[in-house]
Amino acid sequence: MKKKLAKGEKTMRTDISRINEQTPHQELTEGLMVFAGGTSKYFETGEWRTRTPILNHDLCRQCMVCSMVCPDSCIPLKDGERVEFDYKHCKGCGICAKACPFDAIEMKEGR
Repeated sequence: MKKKLAKGEKTMRTDISRINEQTPHQELTEGLMVFAGGTSKYFETGEWRTRTPILNHDLCRQCMVCSMVCPDSCIPLKDGERVEFDYKHCKGCGICAKACPFDAIEMKEGR
């Protein structure tokens, strides 16, 4: 059951599903505490990347572990199989490479 807020009272969380480029900063919580996915379809955050994941198709067994652990949903699935990385949003964190049980993802320096 949701608590009803008094007029002018703010919650401690920001509903990021309602944020867009026109949202005034006054409507955001201090520090913009985010409680959902961090990738924005409006910003190509892949420009931040200093390392790039490269998939070795010969080693990949389509287990989908990489897709499940990617914090930015940069490993899309199509027809039940993973497809190429979404490099526009991939930040190069390397979590996918560490999680892959078949060592099918290698992190290369650079974009």
